[in-house]
Amino acid sequence: MDYDYIIVGAGSAGSLLAARLSEDPATRVLLLEAGGSDRSFWFDMPAGYARNYFNPETNWMYSSEPEPEMAGRRIYAPRGKVQGGSGSINAMIWVRGQRRDFDDWAAAGNPGWGFDDVLPWFRRLEHHPAGNTDWHSAEGPVGITPMKGKTHPICDRFLAAARELQLPVFDDFNGAQFEGAGIYETNIAAGKRQSSSKTYLTPALSRANLTLRLKVEVTRLVIDDSGQVTGVELRSSDGVETLTARREVILSAGAIGSPKILMLSGIGDPDDLAAQGIAVRAALPAAGANLQDHLCASFYYRSSVPTLNDELRPWWGKLWAGMRYVLTRSGPLALSVNQAGGFFRTDSAEGVPNIQLYFNPMSYRIPANPKARLEPEPYPGFLLAFNSCRPDSRGRVTLASADPAAAPLIRPNYLATERDRREVIEASRLIRRFMQAPALRAVTVEEVTPGPGCESDAQLLSHLREQGGSIYHLCGTCRMGPDAADSVVDAELRVHGLRGLRVVDASVFPNITSGNINAPVMMVAERASALIRGGAALR
Repeated sequence: MDYDYIIVGAGSAGSLLAARLSEDPATRVLLLEAGGSDRSFWFDMPAGYARNYFNPETNWMYSSEPEPEMAGRRIYAPRGKVQGGSGSINAMIWVRGQRRDFDDWAAAGNPGWGFDDVLPWFRRLEHHPAGNTDWHSAEGPVGITPMKGKTHPICDRFLAAARELQLPVFDDFNGAQFEGAGIYETNIAAGKRQSSSKTYLTPALSRANLTLRLKVEVTRLVIDDSGQVTGVELRSSDGVETLTARREVILSAGAIGSPKILMLSGIGDPDDLAAQGIAVRAALPAAGANLQDHLCASFYYRSSVPTLNDELRPWWGKLWAGMRYVLTRSGPLALSVNQAGGFFRTDSAEGVPNIQLYFNPMSYRIPANPKARLEPEPYPGFLLAFNSCRPDSRGRVTLASADPAAAPLIRPNYLATERDRREVIEASRLIRRFMQAPALRAVTVEEVTPGPGCESDAQLLSHLREQGGSIYHLCGTCRMGPDAADSVVDAELRVHGLRGLRVVDASVFPNITSGNINAPVMMVAERASALIRGGAALR
């Protein structure tokens, strides 16, 4: 059967695109997903992401190659392998980013992607309790929960500490102000995750012109001699198939999956393709390049007052929290565990916030054994984590093999610049500054990790190298820009040098945004749906 559009990947972008494009009953849309269905309690319950953190059924469970500046470690990079993609297994913090992030997109040669241009598309996503305002909308599909008033009481200590440090405290990181401390908003409503699969795709699946196929993996694009992408080749339990798209193929397989499919199809750096014996169909050296991520480090503290550790570590606490969630859709399992935080400047800042903080009223370690569960520490504790908003370091995704079943090689190249190394030291000192504020000092027994022996710049940097990791915001590997020499797609997300092919996902980001990237990915998909249908204006 032929389709007008074939969308590869039912993640945050692909699920939304499929729903929007199928609004036209004359348009036939096929959505392909390598993973299975998200029809499960564990994808509705916000805390269910802990169950999917090391689950190969729902998670690609990628790791980087050994990172030179991270003590030679392989850094874990989970990616969603399920309907809803990474939006089905993330921690649901809803942050758009700051104005400069998107103004830089436009300044890089991408008209229509400045902050004032994209704000209406962000608003279009939201069903926000603030109603219809200059910053929010009550008419979109994605339910938003401001967690203020619902968080663990110890989060108030973090806000009080910010006030004591004479830092701004406010209610809405997605409003007029971005810099300061506050309680995060989440894409959660009535205690349920609001992924694009749940809010856009699932209601649209009743349409006769929309087909979703699960557990099928696209192995390459089909390209004719004129440079027209005519379809895809896929592999499933039934074997290999070739499907045809009358209008376009749209890659929404994510910052790792989309460049992988391009390269398997002969679209990429000619030298890299030749090394794998793949014939060049389009020379795009930027395919897989420009990989960006937020590098995170956590500081652990023992508390003198109860935290979520006390509630969620004992079996009876888990049982009570589970019963409370099932009966009332409330309690800690109905929220993100990353509850408070904010955006701040250090000495390296260039006029705007450069560091994001997360205050977590529970402390837990990522287990070395993937079969182990995420468990709270065996004492009252909390953690304070940071990442740089706009790191300079750039990495790359390349093929390990011409075999589509082989995982690609992921090299984030963390801490490759002096500025990035300086910034993480400054961020570590910002955390220590918060912890010296009276409100937090009064409830802190000790800093468990890295501990009082970690004081010098060299020691703080060493801690990050040995303990830090990704906060899972990989993007940029099919960069948007006007020049095929250093970008993959143009400002309408069409792949340079080919016809009938677009990329719509986090890989098109020219630069990483300040904050969690799920909301920007969904914004890109909303705007892309209008571009594809021929109407880009929204005010």
